Amino acid sequence: MAPDILFGALQAVAVIVVLILLYRPLGDYMARVFSSPRDLRTERLVYRFAGVDPASEQTWRAYVRSVLVFSAVGLLLVYALQRLQAFLPESLGLPAVPEDLAFNTAASFVANTNWQSYSPEKTVGYVVQFAGLTVQNFVSAAVGLAVSVALIRGLARRGSTTIGNFWVDLMRGLSRVLLPMAVIAAVALIAGGVIQNFAGFTEVRTVTGGTQILPGGPVASQEAIKLLGTNGGGFFNANSAHPFENPTAWTNLLEVLLILAIPFSLPRTFGRLVGDDRQGFAIVAVMGTILTVSLVALSALELAGRGTAPELAGAAMEGKEQRFGILGSALFGSASTLTSTGAVNSMHDSYTALGGMMPLLNMMLGEVAPGGVGSGLYGMLVLAIIAVFVGGLLVGRTPEYLGKRIGPREMTLASLYILVVPVLVLGGTALSFAVPGIRDDVEGSSILNPGVHGLSEVLYAFTSAANNNGSAFAGLTADTPWFNTALGIAMLVGRFLPIVFVLALAGAFAAQDTLPATSGTLPTHRPQFVGLLLTVTVVVTALTYLPVLSLGPLAEGLV
Repeated sequence: MAPDILFGALQAVAVIVVLILLYRPLGDYMARVFSSPRDLRTERLVYRFAGVDPASEQTWRAYVRSVLVFSAVGLLLVYALQRLQAFLPESLGLPAVPEDLAFNTAASFVANTNWQSYSPEKTVGYVVQFAGLTVQNFVSAAVGLAVSVALIRGLARRGSTTIGNFWVDLMRGLSRVLLPMAVIAAVALIAGGVIQNFAGFTEVRTVTGGTQILPGGPVASQEAIKLLGTNGGGFFNANSAHPFENPTAWTNLLEVLLILAIPFSLPRTFGRLVGDDRQGFAIVAVMGTILTVSLVALSALELAGRGTAPELAGAAMEGKEQRFGILGSALFGSASTLTSTGAVNSMHDSYTALGGMMPLLNMMLGEVAPGGVGSGLYGMLVLAIIAVFVGGLLVGRTPEYLGKRIGPREMTLASLYILVVPVLVLGGTALSFAVPGIRDDVEGSSILNPGVHGLSEVLYAFTSAANNNGSAFAGLTADTPWFNTALGIAMLVGRFLPIVFVLALAGAFAAQDTLPATSGTLPTHRPQFVGLLLTVTVVVTALTYLPVLSLGPLAEGLV
């Protein structure tokens, strides 16, 4: 066990070192991308074709409308591709996806959730995979990136009625950040053994003389952007535990780095665009602290797993791949649930009771450490606004953030942002058990493990959906009319209603003049503020769920 612990620790250290090395160059590059006055030739061609004036900026309301219209069109297109699958080329002989499942899947990928209530290799063909799902992996991540940049502009500008142009931000995020990085990542994954083909289903003979059907497909190209865009999802049902998606220990480490690279570099982008690098350091310090604590806690809980099966196996290896081990699985699980990725290389349902609570807590924090592409940063900035307000109340200082006053309107918007997800999570879980007809269906068709663990499975599903994560406990049958509909609605509302509040905040801040710092201004770059923001993040988010956690994983783990 000792060599495994040492190897796992070295993996974690390697991830931290690479992220530190990437922080400045990648963050600075993204700052230049979104502040450059020049458009690339290919971008100008797209603008001309789409009828977009890149020099024209939008108010926050126009920006919101653009986000919602663009996402609604994407939802309809992905839904239509699934329903028309039987008539599409490269459908592999698969039928049309049922209506409720098609809605759930379309909502999932448009909302950057990538929750999958189906076995991908048995449900969707190649055209749906790369023309529908992979495209949404790119554009949904670019939407999150654009919204975060719009909020940064709102904080940086003075007396402005505009916060940028959504179509320009979207295009730059796609063409200059996500696409080139995804190409490089796909080549690296292919070199590591991830498949990339159009082979369909191939029958092979096993070493025992039997036969087995092996699926193929353009996996590496989808895997790269599902990780870089913190999307999640998988080409195969086993997700990143499948050897065709994640063959070796070093590809596992690479995939963790792909998940974390952009979200951990965005605070540097924030610092550069607001003209104070120290603000970025404060934000990334909170993100890094939460990630470290979560990873250590999950690793310790899984290493200490007790029971007949773990003791016979030498460790709590149920649901984990031998090539990754406990610590490689814990590292991947922490990275994916602290971002909005949702990819898994082990089955969280098979974790120890308290170990399985950690991915839940990671998502309940709002996925801000470092969170999804764009969404993690704007979520942390909303928490920073609340922390400034709380700090001002505690010490009698003026509630200002980066020279912008935090008034009733700003606090109302920040509070509404915080409340959306808990209402969806707790409301959806409650309805699943409170309404008799729904409860009978859930208990009879979906829950395979009755009791407190079954409650944890349903709670995990709504937490994953509302936070736009997409991972699953793996013990819940979610392909039912209730879960497909309820989780689909939770994904859409959990994604786009907070975006509306964030963009309204951006507009409110952009319209203000910048106030000069005085002796009454709370410094937001010092260790004291880092500690305050860390406390607010835990208290405002995680403690909301303590009562329901005590009925699920806490009750199961403390028995």
